Amino acid sequence: MAVKIPQMYGSLVFNDKVMRDKLPKDIYKALRKTIENHTHLELDVANSVAVAMKEWAVENGATHYTHWFQPMTGFTAEKHDSFITPVGDGQIIMDFSGKELVKGEPDASSFPSGGLRATFEARGYTAWDPTSPAFIKDGTLYIPTAFCSYSGEALDKKTPLLRSMETLEKEAVKILHLLGNTQVNGVSATIGSEQEYFLVDKKLFEQRKDLIFTGRTLLGAMPPKGQEMEDHYFGTLKPRVSAYMHELDEELWKLGIPAKTKHNEVAPAQHELAPVFDTANIAADHNQLTMEIMKKVADKHGMVCLLHEKPFEGINGSGKHNNWSLITNTGVNLLDPGRTPAENAQFLVFLMAVIKAVDEYADLMRISVATAGNDHRLGANEAPPAIVSIFLGDELTAVLQAIENDRFFDSQEKVQMETGATVLPHFFKDNTDRNRTSPFAFTGNKFEFRMPGSSLSVAGPNIILNTAVAEALRQFYKELEGTPQDQMLDAVKALVKRAVKKHKKVIFNGNGYTDEWVKEAEKRGLYNLKSTPEALPHFVDEKNIRLFTDHHIFTREEIFSRYEIWLESYSKTLRIEAKTLQSMISAQFLPTLTESMTKICASIKGKRETIAGISCGAEEKLLKDMADCYNKITDAKEKLAEDLLSAGKIQDKKEEAFYYHDVILKDMEDIRKIADKAEENIPEKLMPYPSYEKLLFSI
Repeated sequence: MAVKIPQMYGSLVFNDKVMRDKLPKDIYKALRKTIENHTHLELDVANSVAVAMKEWAVENGATHYTHWFQPMTGFTAEKHDSFITPVGDGQIIMDFSGKELVKGEPDASSFPSGGLRATFEARGYTAWDPTSPAFIKDGTLYIPTAFCSYSGEALDKKTPLLRSMETLEKEAVKILHLLGNTQVNGVSATIGSEQEYFLVDKKLFEQRKDLIFTGRTLLGAMPPKGQEMEDHYFGTLKPRVSAYMHELDEELWKLGIPAKTKHNEVAPAQHELAPVFDTANIAADHNQLTMEIMKKVADKHGMVCLLHEKPFEGINGSGKHNNWSLITNTGVNLLDPGRTPAENAQFLVFLMAVIKAVDEYADLMRISVATAGNDHRLGANEAPPAIVSIFLGDELTAVLQAIENDRFFDSQEKVQMETGATVLPHFFKDNTDRNRTSPFAFTGNKFEFRMPGSSLSVAGPNIILNTAVAEALRQFYKELEGTPQDQMLDAVKALVKRAVKKHKKVIFNGNGYTDEWVKEAEKRGLYNLKSTPEALPHFVDEKNIRLFTDHHIFTREEIFSRYEIWLESYSKTLRIEAKTLQSMISAQFLPTLTESMTKICASIKGKRETIAGISCGAEEKLLKDMADCYNKITDAKEKLAEDLLSAGKIQDKKEEAFYYHDVILKDMEDIRKIADKAEENIPEKLMPYPSYEKLLFSI
């Protein structure tokens, strides 16, 4: 039976169509006003919405509800309550009030707070976010909410994202009105998040302690074939993968998530899913939900979905490309150059606001993607480097150069592509190429931020981007304010010229993987924050504190709490990895190495007993090499144990993070290098866990 996608799509979402059908007209209008104009929601409206939401949820099989929020753990959180209310005589009714819809109360001290909440200060609140629709999953009504402490500090990722969207909208509308575009009264940041991931067989996954506890392999020699042939990219989908992707699409569509594109990625066992654009808040919620559903569906198919940024050494890691644009309430994309970008004053103002924002807050852009996992990926040949730069393409770069040098820009018509085969249809070349090595690339009518890791919440990068662009627009507004309309075009041209001269150092259209670019970036004065401990301290630089507090994104206390949470998370991540590696080496790898050497010894002895005077030079050399590896691993393991003890004595969070990066991570890499070399000489049937060959090529 064919799947009827229009009927399926959004069937488990309390969306606008359901609200129109279920709510009285006055209540529906009041709710839409709250959603569209960010006005306060009255309790009587909340009560009516709660009744309708409960009735709809029960009709669709829900028995419970939960306030679904995004604490600073990097995951989502939920506490489930049933709709039942006892009414006496052993009877119950299904009830849900506006008060229960609007507010929940989880334990704030049990989630990361960076010192904002002590253990004995437990009360925290979740508050309904009416701009992100509720949905049903596994028999429970999920209500997207913000999460704050008893004293009102944001303890989540949704609250500052909503704040950043509001400040960006305010500044964008102000400058649009100044430019004469007075019909616009709303601007939304929109996101399309391309999600990369790996699929491995569940039975093999369960035999790897490192994958279970850390999400990445801490040991493992490369197989004879990796991704050298690049034959997996866009290749034919294997039956198990195709079946998984098909069910994943359907589950996402039911939840109103517009999954659009799916394909194999470059690395073996790696794949990608991309949705249609949505407003930043909803897109962030959808991406969190997508990652959860990906894992759930994989389990049903006897597989595990890996979202770690670098699950396998030696092959590509996984990113999450954050495609960002600005759309007015009248449907205009403010980053669309139009046919003549040189003459499009509105476009040039917003383009330069983005360039200025990225240049001045490149440190924050880097921090927004800084994790222990993503450090393995950034700067490798499948990801952009840790240096934040902007790719504009030839045409826009030429436009800005012409403005800077007071030259006339000769806009070229679109170029028709000649393929050399007359049977193929004609099509036009885009006005910009795609640069895979650029961290922040203009791709026609949007910017693609390629640095986020695959497991990351997209809220973080977009909080930074929204706020930094809002600040640039605020400054541009001050420069243009008071300019008569008949002089506005000249004023805009002068503003753009000044901005180009000041911020062009962040524009780079070349190959970001080369050593030459690293040297050139240093000359330009760009940041090169290679690791998380190097990047994080910049979060509390005064210029960045000023940005966040001026736009009411974070209070000073919220800024320092996040800084502490991130430092602590980095150290905890590496500690878990180090302890897992210790366990695998002691309990699995070294005993296997001993068993392998014992078999070689037995082989040598058997040969000499059978054939007098026979040479066993090859076996003896192999035995010596393996014994050397054993001794080196043992020494390295003891050093790691000593260094972990030292790490546990460090009180300062920043010092601790640097110690884990400089000492513990190096200890782990030293052990792995020796163990991976030894693994090449161990028969696969003796290996205590599945090899890379099995993990990457078994599906």
